[in-house]
Amino acid sequence: MAIDSEPDPTPGSGMRFYWAGSAVVLCLALAYLGWVFYSRWQSNRQIEERIATQQRQQAEQTYEGMGGNRFEILTFYASPGVVRRGEEATLCYGVSNAKKVTLEPQSNPVWPSEERCVSVTPSKTTTYTLTATDATGHTKSAIAVVEVH
Repeated sequence: MAIDSEPDPTPGSGMRFYWAGSAVVLCLALAYLGWVFYSRWQSNRQIEERIATQQRQQAEQTYEGMGGNRFEILTFYASPGVVRRGEEATLCYGVSNAKKVTLEPQSNPVWPSEERCVSVTPSKTTTYTLTATDATGHTKSAIAVVEVH
């Protein structure tokens, strides 16, 4: 009779190796997925920050273009500048940080606006004066002429 020198394998040792290997593979897969989601989140965040910076710069440019904190008459002009008797012209104005706006001679009511136009029908060549007043009482004026032929 021969005596076997190798011990009997313990039951379930192959299954333990299988479960341990599966757990390692699962951990690696989860780590990879976590890394993918994190890197995409980080990339999207950088893109959003870049877009927000561009929008902020654009808003600042628009704000400054419209007068910013300055009290100003941005524009005041007549279009067309020459009309025939009975024809209509348009007076356009824009002010920044004005509390009150008046137009002489008064044709239509006006108010502070960054861009507004009113129609006029002068019977003779007329010089229009736009006067803007800020909250502290300072005034600024501009003129526009509509020639009538």
